[in-house]
Amino acid sequence: MIESFRNIWRTPELRKKILFTLFIIIIYRIGGALPVPYLDGAALATWAQASADSGDFFSYLNVLSGGNFSKATLLALSVSPYINAQIIIQLLTYALPPLEKLQKEGLEGRKKLNKITKVTALFISLFQSWAYYLTLSRSAHAVLYTNGFEKIFSEIVIIACFTAGSCLTMWLGDQINEKGVGNGVSMLLFAGIIARGPASLLTLFELMKTGETKYIILVPIIVVIFILMISFIIFMNNSERRIPIQYAKRVVGNKMYGGQSHYIPIKVCMSGVLPIIFAMSFMSLPSTIKMFVPDTKGHGFYHTLLEWFSYTHPFYACLYFILIIAFNYFYVSMSYNPIEIANNLRQSNGGIPGIRPGKPTSDFIGRILSKITLVGAFFLGVIAIFPILFTTFAKVNIAMGGTSILIVVSVALETVRTLESQIMMRHQKGFLD
Repeated sequence: MIESFRNIWRTPELRKKILFTLFIIIIYRIGGALPVPYLDGAALATWAQASADSGDFFSYLNVLSGGNFSKATLLALSVSPYINAQIIIQLLTYALPPLEKLQKEGLEGRKKLNKITKVTALFISLFQSWAYYLTLSRSAHAVLYTNGFEKIFSEIVIIACFTAGSCLTMWLGDQINEKGVGNGVSMLLFAGIIARGPASLLTLFELMKTGETKYIILVPIIVVIFILMISFIIFMNNSERRIPIQYAKRVVGNKMYGGQSHYIPIKVCMSGVLPIIFAMSFMSLPSTIKMFVPDTKGHGFYHTLLEWFSYTHPFYACLYFILIIAFNYFYVSMSYNPIEIANNLRQSNGGIPGIRPGKPTSDFIGRILSKITLVGAFFLGVIAIFPILFTTFAKVNIAMGGTSILIVVSVALETVRTLESQIMMRHQKGFLD
């Protein structure tokens, strides 16, 4: 592996790409430290400490922004509008024929879809900026001017800053895609989460310094759990089910073609972190609504409902787990069509040994997809709810840790595969040799 890193650094093209990616990440981190005008830092810090890790929708946005959301900096929205736009457009491509046609037009069609995604992200960022401004003014009381012309002007400036920061994040991601290494948005997301790592470790060590026996035992256990989770995620990300394919022999002129054996790889975790993001967005709505309504003390229906959707409640973990499984099946059903796969095999004179072409092949692939999807869904569910259960019983807040680790490990593996392919193209040893 050390020799592989040396080969990467010795290759001028790869070295420039890596240095450019690091440069963009530095710009992104600097932008995440720039304050937005007309915000009260003291009131903001008090609100952030109470709300950033409360398990609501803001916790999810804070994870995606690498902690910038709770600080209300220039890049507070970070990649969340673009990710939401990507999810919306990707789902609409299967529902709207014009978008589906663009997806099948190749490179030019994907460019048009990318432009549509960016325009959608702009409108989402405007809405999120306005909603965030209302939150800061009503719940956090962090806006300096609340009356008269100053209020209108400060509202315009704050919303414009948050929206501009979101657009800047998209532009930085595009620069990494064109001139850097890996997927731009994923790399920025990776950098933001990694930046929070040292602070989280310091928090754990501070708990150990208190001298309580509880924390002296729990902190090493948490470190071991995180290491085991990383190993488990790597194993599941690399796991796949291979369906054998046999291609028929063809005689063209005096030559014989085909007769080769191959396989269709089906990843166990083919949907990535998207089902968790979908489920997290849904589960965080009640807790987010709670921030905009008066305190519901008592034993009424609304109060009970909000308590059930608290991330410390057992109902939250159960429903969260079920939603992850449901969204995982939904995403796989939208992305993989067994009938289309079976038709492509028939057109290429290929087939699965022991399975007749046509409907039997599509049914067989459908059964395999159903089983693999269930395994992948349970994997995502365990990764998502285990930190929540641990937080509930141990009273140490690592509720968002599983999602963060999954994102970091997935992006790291994707980047390693990208560098691996670049090295192999130059006839050098890769990381796995």
